[in-house]
Amino acid sequence: MAEKRTILVTGATGAQGGSVARHLLRRGEFAVRALTRDAASAKAEALRQAGAEVVQGDLGDPATLRAAVEGCHGVFGVTNFWEHFGGELEHGRNLLDAVAAAGVKHLVLSTLPSVKKITGGALNVPHFDLKAEVEEHARTLAIPATFVHVAFYYENFLHFFPPRRQADGSLGFGFPQGDTPLSGVSVEDVGGVVAPIFDRPDEFIGRTVGIVSQDLRGDEYAAGLARAVGQPVSYGHIPREVFAGFGFPGAEDLADMFEFNRTYIPSRAADVEESRALYPGIRSFEAWLAGNAEQLKTTLGM
Repeated sequence: MAEKRTILVTGATGAQGGSVARHLLRRGEFAVRALTRDAASAKAEALRQAGAEVVQGDLGDPATLRAAVEGCHGVFGVTNFWEHFGGELEHGRNLLDAVAAAGVKHLVLSTLPSVKKITGGALNVPHFDLKAEVEEHARTLAIPATFVHVAFYYENFLHFFPPRRQADGSLGFGFPQGDTPLSGVSVEDVGGVVAPIFDRPDEFIGRTVGIVSQDLRGDEYAAGLARAVGQPVSYGHIPREVFAGFGFPGAEDLADMFEFNRTYIPSRAADVEESRALYPGIRSFEAWLAGNAEQLKTTLGM
């Protein structure tokens, strides 16, 4: 039997990278090399037990990237703005330079559209625009690549945007999305879409694939959350200027992100269709809630 070709997964103990590594391991068509900054962590050990080769490296250290990518057929690349901010661009370029030098046959890179270009500079979303610059670097290097644009994580309702008690005792949440649907997906399902892309390079190299489970309005998310927790939950539009003034780190970035979604992305129905075709097991918001209702209740102190 021929030896399996190897896929290097960066950020393998993180959200997107972890999902991709686990889905590739379950499918079994490729060997998985998992890149992590801490090869002794519990998450790294879980990947090792599942059959991955775990290697230690850092996107800020080009030498470790060159060693990690050596002999790999493919690479899944993801960078983290919220951990490194402006350093994300350097990290992305370090990875791409190593990929290009190694002659990797297929890169699947997690990026996002350029808000600056699309809006003519009217909106400023660094966590989108830096990923768009990383994507542009990949194109400049002529790397055989597929780019994936991952939607808003359902998990954000557990960690960053959980419903909160209002003055009247009810539960509610809001952001500058208006009535425009907000595309969403469980981050654990990202790997389910990415893994088959590696199986079909002729079809996907040179393409951008949006990873989306559903396109739901804010009130539809609220209705699902209400069913999950057994209490009414309301959604309210928060104007961009108000949200930007909340003062927490990244408030302006996120305010412009939602405003971009609201005004420039009316629907991602085609992305939903393709994601479901690539991964029929992708979960709806309702199905994700069914598996996370207890954690949500714990988050809400219920």
